[in-house]
Amino acid sequence: MSFKILIVDDEQEYLNSIRRGLITSGYRDVRTELDPVKAALAFEQGEAFDIVLIDITMPGMNGVELLSLIKNHSPGTECIMVTAVDETKIVVECLKKGAYDYIVKPISRDDLILTIKHVQERKHLLDIIHLKTLETPPQLTHIEAFKNIVTRSPKVLKLLKEAELHAASDVPVLITGESGTGKELLARAVHLASPRAKFPFIPLNIAFLAGSLFDAEFFGHIRGAFTGADRDRIGYLESASHGTLFLDEIGTMPVELQGKLLRVLQEGEFSRLGANRLQKTDVRYIAATNEDIDRLIAKGIFRKDLYYRLKGAWLHLPPLRERREDIPLLIQRILEDLGDSIGNVDIEPKAVSLLMDYDYPGNIRELRSILHAAANLAEGKPIAARLLPVTLRTRKPSSNLKTIGESTRVLSLAQLERAHILKVYERTGRNKSETAKLLGIGFSTLRRKIEEYGKA
Repeated sequence: MSFKILIVDDEQEYLNSIRRGLITSGYRDVRTELDPVKAALAFEQGEAFDIVLIDITMPGMNGVELLSLIKNHSPGTECIMVTAVDETKIVVECLKKGAYDYIVKPISRDDLILTIKHVQERKHLLDIIHLKTLETPPQLTHIEAFKNIVTRSPKVLKLLKEAELHAASDVPVLITGESGTGKELLARAVHLASPRAKFPFIPLNIAFLAGSLFDAEFFGHIRGAFTGADRDRIGYLESASHGTLFLDEIGTMPVELQGKLLRVLQEGEFSRLGANRLQKTDVRYIAATNEDIDRLIAKGIFRKDLYYRLKGAWLHLPPLRERREDIPLLIQRILEDLGDSIGNVDIEPKAVSLLMDYDYPGNIRELRSILHAAANLAEGKPIAARLLPVTLRTRKPSSNLKTIGESTRVLSLAQLERAHILKVYERTGRNKSETAKLLGIGFSTLRRKIEEYGKA
């Protein structure tokens, strides 16, 4: 865990014991200091800690004096006071001076860890609140974890910082956004920025997990659990142990299966299919959907209690049409990626201009598909405007369109999406698999939309 913890006490044996307990519990950055004056000097010189455990009674400088100095130099540091005697007057004085809490010796490790977790949750919430008030994009700490997400959009940069803050905890995360906005990419970044980064990231597309296979695939099974089960097999849940389980297209999960997932989230335990023994889980859950979950709840096809369990933190990825400043960066990154397989690829300015003006119902996936197809047609030459799809070359620039209030000719985003999907569907000869691939959306999502349009 990335929290920096300092323990200040004049008893070496106590310091060693508490430090060992914290390190055993997963806290790696733990320092100790016998001399409160030296601890005070560290803060005066600008050193910062997230949490300080301070013994109230120490020679040279008592804990109350050290608390005042720390809060003066580092207001964001949370201080937990440690006292041998539960003296109300001193405790009240410490709380008035900014202490988060106090603990009475002897300290049990469980009580200490619980208090520190509460401090972490408090700091996490304060960081989120502070982030929403910032006018300039914040700096990421885990740059490497987010390196594959290309953006200069202030809105997205704030979102990435919020994702990084949530990554520090085990709170379940729900990522929403249209198809092709990069929900799995963001989920992987959250995993890589978390303390679980060295453990597996297991992506699971719920839409492809048929109801009859859910128990066996999700929970695993033992030999003989059903016909054809000739050996034990671990499921997705167990494969993600200590790591992150990414539940993509969670909105497609049948109601009868939602209860099983909810029980795992609530109880933190499961059993393989055919087994009687319960196993504890240690998994971080990230779910994603392009569905309107509130609409699904209203229709009775998604459980509200499961929704609130999954939505411990909510990250919404904006569509590409709302972050047009990222299109040139994305074009550059995609062409660089294509260069690894088909050689160096360049693009003409007019083609970039057309790409900048398109609304992308399929978002970044659609942009990638367009560029890939155009690069193949270019045969090593720069991508020209004539190589782009006719829908881009013939549509009027959005800057020339009147606002919705000024003209009834302007289509809604839903109408634009419908027209584009049906055009691609017809172009592929009504091949759903090929259409879903070109649009960069899930097969089940396409099938549902085609049925809604009455074109199945």
